[in-house]
Amino acid sequence: MAAVQSVRLAADIGGTFTDVVLETPKGRFTTKVLTTPRAPEEGVMAGIAVVLAEAGLAPGAVELFIHGTTLATNALIERKGARTAFVTTEGMRDILEMGAEKRFEQYDIYMERPPPLVERAMRYTVRERVSAAGRVLLPLDEVAVARIAVALREAKVQAVAVGLMHAYAHGGHEQRIRAILEPALPGVTVCLSSEVCPEIREYERFSTTVANAYVRPMMAGYLRRLRAALDALGLKAPLFLMMSGGGLTTLDNAMRFPIRLVESGPAGGAILASRIAHECGLPEVLSFDMGGTTAKICLIGGGEPERSRRFEVARAYRDLKGSGLPVRIPVIEMVEIGAGGGSIARVDAMGRIAVGPDSAGAEPGPACYGRGGTRPTVTDANLVLGRIDGERFAGGKLRLDSAAALDALAREIGARLALAEHWPAAGVSEIVEENMANAARVHAIERGKVISRHAMIAFGGGAPLHAGRLAEKLGIGRVIVPVGAGVGSAIGFLMAPVAYEVVRSHAMRFSAFDLDRANRLLAALREEAHGVVAAGVPGAELGESRIVDIRYVGQGHELRVALPARALARADVAAIRDAFEAQYKQIYGLAIAGMDVEIVTWSVTVSTRPEAVARAAAANAAAAAPPIGRRAVYEPTLGRMVEMPIYWRFDLVPGAAIEGPAIVAEHETSSVVPASFTARIDALGYIVMDRRTGG
Repeated sequence: MAAVQSVRLAADIGGTFTDVVLETPKGRFTTKVLTTPRAPEEGVMAGIAVVLAEAGLAPGAVELFIHGTTLATNALIERKGARTAFVTTEGMRDILEMGAEKRFEQYDIYMERPPPLVERAMRYTVRERVSAAGRVLLPLDEVAVARIAVALREAKVQAVAVGLMHAYAHGGHEQRIRAILEPALPGVTVCLSSEVCPEIREYERFSTTVANAYVRPMMAGYLRRLRAALDALGLKAPLFLMMSGGGLTTLDNAMRFPIRLVESGPAGGAILASRIAHECGLPEVLSFDMGGTTAKICLIGGGEPERSRRFEVARAYRDLKGSGLPVRIPVIEMVEIGAGGGSIARVDAMGRIAVGPDSAGAEPGPACYGRGGTRPTVTDANLVLGRIDGERFAGGKLRLDSAAALDALAREIGARLALAEHWPAAGVSEIVEENMANAARVHAIERGKVISRHAMIAFGGGAPLHAGRLAEKLGIGRVIVPVGAGVGSAIGFLMAPVAYEVVRSHAMRFSAFDLDRANRLLAALREEAHGVVAAGVPGAELGESRIVDIRYVGQGHELRVALPARALARADVAAIRDAFEAQYKQIYGLAIAGMDVEIVTWSVTVSTRPEAVARAAAANAAAAAPPIGRRAVYEPTLGRMVEMPIYWRFDLVPGAAIEGPAIVAEHETSSVVPASFTARIDALGYIVMDRRTGG
């Protein structure tokens, strides 16, 4: 951004905890409070009150507030969105169920897919048809649209998604449908595919539009309540929302397109890990973010996370690609599994310990919270294994009941498997760590990466507890735990640029490349993206990137190629094709001679310019402060409980070294240093754990 605000606030709502960070000239103030699912703004406001009181600041002193949330994702997963209808072209009623007609599990006749968000009875069709070239083949039957409006009113729908064939390029009929429906359905959300996802491939376009309509009433209502609560408090600072692609957007834009927020919390963590990769000069990084409900793993190369334009929500079948609801939005590429502190442990029908994906969340929470939860979770296991101090959990705001955790594990796990003492907890921990390790291995293999070459950056309330063991399983030799790791995603929000991407599908073959048309299209996309960003940060210095999706004519999928951020010249056309063929050859081992090439989709991203990141200096060796205590902690490589020294992170100066096994405790989490690792504090205050030679 053009200038760094001196007092900035960030809040990240997770399934279990809401993290709040306040950055001031006096330093950083952080807190974790339990999420309040029925009214999420209450948890946010409670966290804000804590950090403002600790900083001794009035609400009016805050100059910028950045917010991320998993509310949209959870609504899609739990099917708790609005009562939604879908209006489409006659003959296309069942596309939401037909999908792309691909089987992600070829030979399983019982293959599971998530049911559509809109049941068949709530899908309506209307006579109309526009060709891909924009010619009206059948005029819109407006009388039929009026009849549909009556049916929707009688069905008491709360949201309507409109998706017509070829509307990605020619949205006139969709706009006319909205003009008819809105007056007849006051207070009902109407979303158009030509605005939400103006791209080819009708299944993904329709699915994205339906998902946006499904969550918009809930998200818009929540964001309005939050804005009103902030205003009532006297916190009048601009409110920006973190998007799945790693940029920030305005409140108004977030309320229009809440589907772009589905991975906003994890995106903040990836931004933080990217910053640390630059600071520490790490070429290949595995970002490991484990919170109360899920664990997220992201690969970062050259200081930048991998990005995509396709994401699946609520995979229904063994976490396989293709088994979820596709949404086509800019996202940071990562794998997310149901493995968090609140993930529930059980013994399955085959007598094996299973963990997740269901979570105890904040209500009722793990058994040790004493809030009504009775089923054992990963947090209960960590408490029994000595990794967590029950008196200092969440900065001492929540006292944990060790006896309740031990009882839940003994009842649900130990009694069924004839395990006593700490062994049920050890089994739960080992299973959740193996689940995360397997997800990381698959994620790396799918991208052709050697995972052992990566350094791990661990953050979130749960990741530092498990990072050392996960690194052992993956053969990773270095783990970094940054300052404020327990609220890492919220800290990442404060590092993100205000950015917005606009995408349009428009096919253009290189054999008949229309340079003027291409430049007009890019200029229109830039103007739209620039308008969104400039409205949020007027006067800021803005940067721009342009990307096109290109394929050989006749192929079904594309590769992404960057364009120069200026008007294209004739010489650029050949250079773009050369870049595409070089990338194609790198991936597939050949280029196809004599085959025409076409651009399918064009995108322009406008963003504020990020701050330069300085490389961290080396820290001089120093003696570690004495431990604040000792307690018995389970050490997996030794297979037994071990008396470990406990260090308080804020007593350790840069250069201090610690021999594992040990625990470094702080307000929002604790870092477990395994016996096979040593740890040191670098010049930035980060904990750097290195595997012992031969370890």
